[in-house]
Amino acid sequence: MRRFREAVEAGDMTAVEALLAEDVVFTSPVVFRPYPGKAITAAILRGVMRVFEDFHYVREFAGADPRDHALVFQATVNGRQVHGCDFLRLDDDGLIAELTVMVRPLSGANALAEAMGAQFERIEREAVGG
Repeated sequence: MRRFREAVEAGDMTAVEALLAEDVVFTSPVVFRPYPGKAITAAILRGVMRVFEDFHYVREFAGADPRDHALVFQATVNGRQVHGCDFLRLDDDGLIAELTVMVRPLSGANALAEAMGAQFERIEREAVGG
C-alpha cells in the first residue's frame, strides 16, 4: 500500500494514523497476544519509529486479493540489523484492518523486543491520551 509506505518512510504519524481502521488489530513480532484498536496500534508504531534506525522499505507485494499487501523492510535496532515484513489487510473502506509484523534474525528480534520493552510504559500512556 503506497500511502502507508510513503507515510512511514516520511515519519508522518498523522498520515499513518489516518490509514488505520478504528478496530485495527496489530500483531507484534515479539509479543504473543495481538493489540486491538487504533490508539494502541498508533502508539506502538510511534514507539517503533523511535527505536528503528535507518528504516527503509526494500520491496512491496500485492496479494491476489487486492486487500492484502506486504512491505519488506530493513532497519537497525541498537546496532543489530533487522529484516522484516509488514503484512497489511485492508477493510472494505480501504483502511488497515490488520497489521502483522515479522522480523529476523533472532538477534534482531531480541534487540527489537528489548528496545520496545523500554518504550512500553510511554506507549501505554500515549494510547490512553496521556
